[in-house]
Amino acid sequence: MEDYSEHCIKLLQSRGVSLEDIADCARYLQADYHVDLKSDELLASVRKVISKRETQYAIMTAIELDCMAEQNKMNDKELQSLLMHDDALYGVDEVLAYGICNTYGSIALTNFGYIDKKKYGVIDRLNKGGKNSGVCNTFIDDIVGAIAASAASRFAHRWNGDDNKEE
Repeated sequence: MEDYSEHCIKLLQSRGVSLEDIADCARYLQADYHVDLKSDELLASVRKVISKRETQYAIMTAIELDCMAEQNKMNDKELQSLLMHDDALYGVDEVLAYGICNTYGSIALTNFGYIDKKKYGVIDRLNKGGKNSGVCNTFIDDIVGAIAASAASRFAHRWNGDDNKEE
């Protein structure tokens, strides 16, 4: 089975997202519980989340859909319009992100809901940068939020001694 971790990291970078950006979002989610926590302490968790096949497939799918909409290459022009405007009632982007969170349990889902609502850091930049600008970030902002939420969840489980048998 091929590992697409590096490919996905490059895809994220092509959309202006670094692993450090994601780790900073994960730190934000854990800051109330670990006051002195540094973003670099969460980089390993971010990398582990990205190493999961479910995450890799979600990243590739999300970025491709955003790019296709942005390049006016979608066959369904109504869908393209919804994506380009990140329509408030379009929830498929969140549903794709849930697949990542489901790997890390209910805490990842609640973390995702929280950061999706708060729009912290790179997520806010992606969300604002995609609105009526010719750039489509409908899927990528939620994927980044899900990776951060899952990395924070993984950190919390490991900090509590529950490593879920991950290497």
